[in-house]
Amino acid sequence: MEDLKLLNYLESYLTENRRKRFQKVLSQRTKHFTVATEDVYQLHNTSAVIRTCDVFGIQEVNIVEEINSKRIDREIAMGAQKWVDLNRYHTTKSCIEDLKSKGYQIVATTPHAQDCELIDFDISKKSCFFFGRETEGLSQQVIDKADSFLKIPMVGFTESLNISVSAAIILQYATSKLRKSDIKWQLTEQEIIEKRFDWIKKTIKNYDAIIEHYKSKT
Repeated sequence: MEDLKLLNYLESYLTENRRKRFQKVLSQRTKHFTVATEDVYQLHNTSAVIRTCDVFGIQEVNIVEEINSKRIDREIAMGAQKWVDLNRYHTTKSCIEDLKSKGYQIVATTPHAQDCELIDFDISKKSCFFFGRETEGLSQQVIDKADSFLKIPMVGFTESLNISVSAAIILQYATSKLRKSDIKWQLTEQEIIEKRFDWIKKTIKNYDAIIEHYKSKT
């Protein structure tokens, strides 16, 4: 109850348009699906994936930097890293273990003998879509630990897509289908409250001073 009072106080520092925007975006956010990138070499590709996740309402992105460790390109992400939660891992193993402990199935986005096409993908399961390096693709470790394999049908001479394009195609289809289903895909009430606090902190200036002022009045 006290948290909600503080939250309402902090939101009074936002414009009405910003408050409504936060409310609308959060109502469409989900953790039912998440994305992981494994040692993507080109910095702009990781940044573009983060932006794609924001566009399609994916709240968390998991970044494995076992070989290639680079900062997120803020210009290309266009501020999306402010609104999407980034989980960063030093090893593929730790990333997979953490995701599985949270109830996610590992979906390898790569041609495989047991793969399914996007149109046949089962959206009912919590899933993490794994995308690999630009040339090598996913590591054998991901392939071995994968619970499912997913491919995008292609009929041209080109046999692969840029990972941000692949992510956009998969997420657009999967999230669109998810929102038309009866699955409980939305963030919990507590998760929404936490994000409201987080986004306010990233939006208003003198956040700490405002908190102190509030405490002095209560």
